[in-house]
Amino acid sequence: MDLREGLYEKVISKAVEGQIVDARSRNLEVETRSLDAGDSETYLTQYLATCIRGALQSFPANARIEKQIELSNELIDLLGRHAPAVLGPEESKLLRADLLLSVLKAPLERPDTPLSSSCLMTGTRQDPSLVSQLRKEFLTADRVDILCSFIKWSGTRILEDALKDLGRRGRPLRVITTSYMGATDLKAVEYFRELPEASLRVSYDTRRTRLHAKAYIFHRESGFGVAYIGSSNISQAALTDGLEWNVKISEHESPHLWAKVCATFDTYWNDAEFVPYSESSREQLRQALSQERAGAGDDSAPAFFFDVKPYTYQEEILQKLAAERELHGRHRNLIVAATGTGKTVIAAFDYARCRRAAEISTPQKAFRLLFVAHREEILTQSRRCFQAVLRDYNFGELLVGAHEPQHLDFLFVSIQSFNSRALAEAITPDHFDFIVVDEFHHAAAPSYQTLLEWARPQVLLGLTATPERHDDLDILGHFDRHIAAEIRLPDAINRKLLCPFQYFGVTDEVDYRGLRWQRGGYAIEDLDKILTGNDVRARLVIEKVREIILDVDQTRGLGFCVSIRHAEYMARVFSDSGIPSIALSANSPADVRSSAKQRLVARTVKFIFVVDLYNEGVDIPEVDTVLLLRPTESLTVFLQQLGRGLRLHDEKDCLTILDFIGQAHVSYSFESRFRALLADPTRRVADEIKNGFAHLPAGCVLQLERLAAEYVLENIRNALSHNRNRLIQRIRSFESDSGLKPSLQNFVAFHRIDLDVIYARDCWSRLCVEAGLRDDFAESDTDALAKGLRRLQHVNGERQLRTLLRILRCLNSARWFTSARDGILRTFRSRLSGLQLSHAHRQLRLPGVA
Repeated sequence: MDLREGLYEKVISKAVEGQIVDARSRNLEVETRSLDAGDSETYLTQYLATCIRGALQSFPANARIEKQIELSNELIDLLGRHAPAVLGPEESKLLRADLLLSVLKAPLERPDTPLSSSCLMTGTRQDPSLVSQLRKEFLTADRVDILCSFIKWSGTRILEDALKDLGRRGRPLRVITTSYMGATDLKAVEYFRELPEASLRVSYDTRRTRLHAKAYIFHRESGFGVAYIGSSNISQAALTDGLEWNVKISEHESPHLWAKVCATFDTYWNDAEFVPYSESSREQLRQALSQERAGAGDDSAPAFFFDVKPYTYQEEILQKLAAERELHGRHRNLIVAATGTGKTVIAAFDYARCRRAAEISTPQKAFRLLFVAHREEILTQSRRCFQAVLRDYNFGELLVGAHEPQHLDFLFVSIQSFNSRALAEAITPDHFDFIVVDEFHHAAAPSYQTLLEWARPQVLLGLTATPERHDDLDILGHFDRHIAAEIRLPDAINRKLLCPFQYFGVTDEVDYRGLRWQRGGYAIEDLDKILTGNDVRARLVIEKVREIILDVDQTRGLGFCVSIRHAEYMARVFSDSGIPSIALSANSPADVRSSAKQRLVARTVKFIFVVDLYNEGVDIPEVDTVLLLRPTESLTVFLQQLGRGLRLHDEKDCLTILDFIGQAHVSYSFESRFRALLADPTRRVADEIKNGFAHLPAGCVLQLERLAAEYVLENIRNALSHNRNRLIQRIRSFESDSGLKPSLQNFVAFHRIDLDVIYARDCWSRLCVEAGLRDDFAESDTDALAKGLRRLQHVNGERQLRTLLRILRCLNSARWFTSARDGILRTFRSRLSGLQLSHAHRQLRLPGVA
């Protein structure tokens, strides 16, 4: 039989080998791979099972069972000779054609579906009802785990007898559920709580619940456990007459699936989002269910206070901050949290808790706050957040633009006003007890350095979504190179804190390879010239918008442009094509920006094309589409642009992203932006592209058109295949490209390359000599040094690094070492400072290492 075109996953037998030869003779591409130790037993077992099943079915009916037993024993003899330690031939032989069904004190009713093989139940008349099978499974289970979004009394009462029997036998029962949609009945939860040996955990996160799975897991010490996984919650309709699909998985038949089911349940059980439920939790659950059933209220008018509480993940971060201060003595801390996860809320709760503690110790002194950002919109939103958390709508004053504070105790100030009003000269460095610096990735700017070098608060809290915008050491140096807590974008999406995205990489007709590269990016004038007025490209953008977006009339989108001219051009072209749009920039008046937001929300305009705006701190949760209309060199800006559309909103299921990808300049990097979107950032981006981005956050899709994918792969290949001449060329032009001094640290951080790229070619000092940036030196062991440093970069053990530092200090007199000493010591100190001393619970500090 010929091999049909399609996908396979089968062992190549002699017969299949002949079919492969035939397929290749028909000019078909045949892909094969060798079995490896990790999967060989799985595939060979499947192949042997097929062979054995065929042989067992081939015997004539009149003597089938006897022949099957005889053949089985012959196979067992053979296996026993090859693996006597695993399969003793005499003990394993089949003596008669019988099955062992139970070992019990008294007979019990068995489920109608088998324990040793999996099956699908679809709720049709041909299948037994799910409730009938669950009742029978309860009778013989040694312990039970239940996972479902909600529990109804109508479903609980029809399982009541089976649940009571489980409790009478003293068998453990664990139940995970939620207050999602208010669908759970409090009476049902209370019934489960009162059962002997029962424990419950509940998610009260009514807006962002992650639990939509349904599973009933019956553990048996006999090794014949089963799990029902599908669509049925505990309700009368779902368990009896609903068209629900549920797969029954057998521990005996599918041990790998069984292990994953059990491990996943345990992961949920130990997740802080699922809170242990007890008698004292009854009122909390009742309120959560009532709130869900009533729906969201109108929060626009501050006529009364809401009892604002942090979400579970925010509480985790707050606890980490407390531990940093109380256990490790660190009072300068950085939080890295994806846009939309509530960094300001965390800061407000952190301030509130520190303030309460200060009021107890020094009740006569105000706990002064300074909140610093760089835009008025951010400051206004942040003050409102603090007011809500503190339940004080008079809290705080603004110092920005035309706003003048009457007092300087609780101040929300722009960094521009801080410097222009010479605030540092008007008050003492310790005037503010608690300082929050928002969007801390700006901290490398001189304006922020003035503030940070002057201030001496009790607590410094930095907030950012993307610390990678600048050299990590420049930012982390204010926090002993330590991040107190972080939640990155993929994790935020997986936690349902942000909405998933559908990312479409569109092939751009613009060729960027010949544009000038200045100070780490394309020359703005060149981008403006090649994009503004480009009617062919504009038509492509409109065509793709209409092709990909379901209903353009219902969309609310942002388009990120390179210049004001470009934004105005795109708005005009879109409007002329029947898609009402406007352009905005940071220079637009505040009232124009405010009305633009309102018009977008009302859908009187469909797109706002922006430049230098809506990157940071401005919330328009309704945005459901983002157009990336210029190559963005900064990973920070890229993630901020995506973040404008990733906020949750009832009227959108996901964010649609259209990224127009052209052939890039050799210094441009696609890799970092795609890596930042992966659920597992350790995976190779090139492999993800080839495999269709299989490891994205839950619910996300990333598709690249064929040419766009080729452009990205070529860019990655070029970046990863730096030859010696290209490295020297990059080192030679580094200062003009980046505006930074040509140090190894700056070069690696700016080009986002691994140290291995350098030391695979030569040592840094020798490369700088050949680039004309350093005087030549005589060192016969340069090659050995480069190879040694290449090996050392992978060392991260505390004891090894301490030993290496002692050795390096002893070599201070060596000429080659003198030139590289500072950089090497900084590298080792950086590695060491990230290690926690388990016995002292404090960060490692090495004296004399800069």
